[in-house]
Amino acid sequence: MSNKLIAPSLLAADFANLQRDIELINDSEADWFHIDIMDGVFVPNISYGMPVLKAMTKHTKKFVDVHLMIVDPDRYIKEFADLGANMLTVHYEACTHLHRSLQSIKQHGMQAGVALNPHTSVELLRDTINDIDMVCLMSVNPGFGGQHFIERSFDKVKQLKALIKEENASTKIEVDGGVTDKNAKKLVDMGADVLVAGSYIFKAENPKQTISDLKKLINK
Repeated sequence: MSNKLIAPSLLAADFANLQRDIELINDSEADWFHIDIMDGVFVPNISYGMPVLKAMTKHTKKFVDVHLMIVDPDRYIKEFADLGANMLTVHYEACTHLHRSLQSIKQHGMQAGVALNPHTSVELLRDTINDIDMVCLMSVNPGFGGQHFIERSFDKVKQLKALIKEENASTKIEVDGGVTDKNAKKLVDMGADVLVAGSYIFKAENPKQTISDLKKLINK
């Protein structure tokens, strides 16, 4: 069984001490950095833009997973490649021509991810699943950190895993939102490969130990 991954979400980091929190993740057992770009249009919040991402990737020493919660993501694909994204995830709901978006992401040397909002059916990805490196299932409504996990997400992971098997795809499943030690093991048992955790890690008394404990829990 392949190793299950932890991707701390920098949305929950201390923005006044970003370099410190990036170094914390570099020195931890975490596998990826998860970086949320929000535009205040596709989602109600605004996180940070290109200059901040450029500053971040000067210090990141692990795989950089960039999640775009923005309208018209195609406009910025090359820019995010240049800024050091290894995986670029766009929202199904924001892409009129999803297949074209996926092709463009790969042509710019990145892995291609697709995120689904809680109300969006996994079945809508059947025609593109073999072109997608990772599906990010939102287990909260996107736009804010610290939300409660939507219980229906367990079934959604299971449904997506079945679709991936039916289509003989090698797509990874990422779950983003409200991940804690209370639901992490069940999520990987349902088929998740990558767990994004923000507040649970950065608001912990000992974030490094929290990451280590979560890694052990999901890789038993």
